[in-house]
Amino acid sequence: MRSKYFEELSTNELYEILRARAEIFVVEQNCVYQDLDGIDYESLHVFAEEGGKVTAYLRAFYKDEDTVQMGRVLTLRHGEGLGGKLLREGIAQIRARMHPAKICIDAQCYATGFYEREGFRICSEEFLEDGIPHVRMVL
Repeated sequence: MRSKYFEELSTNELYEILRARAEIFVVEQNCVYQDLDGIDYESLHVFAEEGGKVTAYLRAFYKDEDTVQMGRVLTLRHGEGLGGKLLREGIAQIRARMHPAKICIDAQCYATGFYEREGFRICSEEFLEDGIPHVRMVL
């Protein structure tokens, strides 16, 4: 796993991150949304690579001065435990490099068990984000 701030990413790493995000969120989930939202510039990017291709990814950014928001969590290989490894490494990197009091995520409802296994708890009612049911979770 690697963790880099935006300015530390190579052009190839950035391209592969954006390609993976489009593959999962736009193509696989059939969700048209503005992925390039400007938040990447201030984010910590945590990712796994294999053969120069990003296979797992998440980003983290300050929501406020003591809360870090995690998002764009994805894996391209399923059933191998890569998602859990990504999430654990992401939490460790966020704590070590960003020092938040809290970490939160707006999680797709079907994935809440995945986040609960790492200690996140639901702290909101269900809401729609880009037409997909989500809940806010906090660690």
